Amino acid sequence: MLNLDTHIVVAVLNGDLSKEEYALVSVEPLAISAIVLWELAKLVQLKRLKLDLESPEFREFARQVAIIPITREIALKSTQLDFQSDPADEIIAATSVVEHIPLLTRDKKLLKSRTVPIARV
Repeated sequence: MLNLDTHIVVAVLNGDLSKEEYALVSVEPLAISAIVLWELAKLVQLKRLKLDLESPEFREFARQVAIIPITREIALKSTQLDFQSDPADEIIAATSVVEHIPLLTRDKKLLKSRTVPIARV
């Protein structure tokens, strides 16, 4: 299983994955933190992302991925990481740590972490 960060979700939906990323997401079950849904909605609201969250394509994507809720343990772990970032990225990273799911990301801060399991492309 792979935990996808928000930018990777956007790349999946837009068909903008690298060959290596595509090779991973095409064979692994996919998961996202619940906060990714909020972050996508916020990006659309702020007009930083053009995406129809009501479209059949997005609904199908949301049905195909495991959506991991923000638990007390994930919230706590998000404050104990070896980096600081925006709260959404910290929740996404903590989800990978707590659930033992590699994170697929392009975020340089997250990629440098020694505590977050990172999916290697």
